[in-house]
Amino acid sequence: QARPDWMIKGCRRLSHMSAAPPLRVWMEGLSMFSRRLFLASSGAALWVPKLANAQNGKQHFTLGVASGSPRPSSVILWTRLAPNPLQGGGMPSGVAQVRYRVCTDEEMRKTLMDGIATTAEDKAHSVHVRIEGLRPGREYFYQFYYGDEESPGGRTRTSSPDDDSARIALAYCQHYESGHYAAYRDLAEWVPDCVVHTGDYIYEGGISPLGARMRDVGGGERRLFETVRQHNSDEITTLWDYRNRYALYRSDPHLQAAHAIAPWIVAMDDHEVDNNWASNTPQDPEKQTQLEFQVRKYAAFKAYYEHMPIEEPPTLRDMRPALKLYNKYVFGPAQIHLLDTRQFRSDQPCGDGRKPLCSDATDPARTMLGAEQEAWLSRELKQSSSAFNVIATQTWFTPYRYNAPPDGPVTNVDSWDGYPAARNRLSSVLANDVSSPVFLTGDWHTAMASTLYEKPFDPTSKRIGHELVGGPISSGCPWARDMEVMRSANPHVSHLNGQQRGYLRATFTSDNCHGEFRVVEDAGRANSPVFTDIEIRTKDI
Repeated sequence: QARPDWMIKGCRRLSHMSAAPPLRVWMEGLSMFSRRLFLASSGAALWVPKLANAQNGKQHFTLGVASGSPRPSSVILWTRLAPNPLQGGGMPSGVAQVRYRVCTDEEMRKTLMDGIATTAEDKAHSVHVRIEGLRPGREYFYQFYYGDEESPGGRTRTSSPDDDSARIALAYCQHYESGHYAAYRDLAEWVPDCVVHTGDYIYEGGISPLGARMRDVGGGERRLFETVRQHNSDEITTLWDYRNRYALYRSDPHLQAAHAIAPWIVAMDDHEVDNNWASNTPQDPEKQTQLEFQVRKYAAFKAYYEHMPIEEPPTLRDMRPALKLYNKYVFGPAQIHLLDTRQFRSDQPCGDGRKPLCSDATDPARTMLGAEQEAWLSRELKQSSSAFNVIATQTWFTPYRYNAPPDGPVTNVDSWDGYPAARNRLSSVLANDVSSPVFLTGDWHTAMASTLYEKPFDPTSKRIGHELVGGPISSGCPWARDMEVMRSANPHVSHLNGQQRGYLRATFTSDNCHGEFRVVEDAGRANSPVFTDIEIRTKDI
């Protein structure tokens, strides 16, 4: 696919600015490269930030641009002013005005609308602009300006139920230390209609030592794990910490490229706050009081909003933070139901981890989605007229056992396996005239494709859909061997790969969902080749 002209011309517009000679020559020579060769050879993002900037020579658009929450007539545009991104942003106190411009052409010559957005330190000088009055299923191009400084350019696209097809990229689990983001470079080259991110955008942990190490993964086998770059602080707990951690992740040029190329719809999983948190319960309640965790959660929610192109900021009522994430989006034949499986779920049963289900797990009152979200999902699924009903959820809906029958299954109780009553309720809805359900999921650091049945582990029960999970962007999978040795006990799983990183390209047409599982050859290299591991069509499994 040819490189969009606006990526070249956006760089050409910068040629009048002062730059070191090698960079100037490099920019002027961009037109000699195909987009694929440019990205693979340079290891850079799709744009070159301006070097001679407005105030004291500082760059302010260091974290790039993004768009999200795509509707038929609107999108959210995002950026953040951050001349010193890893130290709170570095902006002075007070209101800052940022101009934005939206164009209908790649050359940014046909301005559709422009305006001024205001921001200040209480928003970390982030900018969220809702652009309305757009046409369905159309590309738009945008840019921000601060003083005489230009941001990188971005491409976005509105959704449309009338499109013949939909190209959706699924991404999740991008541990900064565990690998580079070559997968995002490849994703940007594909130019999807939308990116669905199901969580673990950041990781909250501290700093790991650099280097490769062998790790015992069971059965006398050892596998190699590597820390290729480091976090910027100990475990994060405060607003300052979370802001700086997001800035670290968003400083990656390939992640910035993926944000600039298409709109994103996003929901957090656990590591954006605290590992395996559930509603009002942290991972380690013996170390965090209820009040301390609520303060920490609000800080995490606020920093998440400040760095994502989402519609609404978090709220805080009676010291209980909330952030609206679950929602519906329609792209051609695919109606996407983005779920939030962290804010409203019951605490994990049986002490968390992988184990047989205890009596607490079977309590019918236990929930994964909360009553309001569960009722919303049921209603939307029943009313949907789309060819495919996509359910984007953080953890696997597919049951997976880690022991052999006839013993009762040992499962991961942080996933839907630990919430059997909630899964049964949703399965019953899907079994009753819901058109072609497809789950797009993350969390478990493993690529997977499966056929779903109304009753877990019972292929004689009614088939209710499929689940497709690409590989993680960069996070490793220490439990991959445990899954591999129990593959035969899970015959409903048709593809499994826990040893490679990557992402999923899902293309929906009126009669098929085609999944292309892209994998990174070497997550330790930012310029690593990325290739297709396997292609799966849901109508064939």
